[in-house]
Amino acid sequence: QVQLVESGGGSVQAGGSLRLSCVASTNNPFCMAWFRQAPGKEHEGVATIAGNAGRSYADSVKGRFIISRDNAKNTLYLQMNSLNSEDTAMYYCAAATAYWSCPGFVRDSYNYWGQGTQVTVSS
Repeated sequence: QVQLVESGGGSVQAGGSLRLSCVASTNNPFCMAWFRQAPGKEHEGVATIAGNAGRSYADSVKGRFIISRDNAKNTLYLQMNSLNSEDTAMYYCAAATAYWSCPGFVRDSYNYWGQGTQVTVSS
């Protein structure tokens, strides 16, 4: 069992920044990711980071968001810059413990999920 606990969400004005954190109950270097879901929209992959720190991003956040991990602290981060109203969503941390390299944004490959943290961007 892996427990994931997110924090760092909140309300921010357009153009602002937030940093999300996700603390895992274990420090095994498996794939981890951030997903988000806005009201009335599909669940969307945001960014992934592999055990070797290889990263991938959704086109909608490239150049604005940075995913990183601190294995010594069992913590995953998402630095979000230049936020806009389209980024308003519940953000979820996820772990794919069967993978070292990430299986893209295939939801079923991620077997552990956090409870989510809300991000609201006002224009």
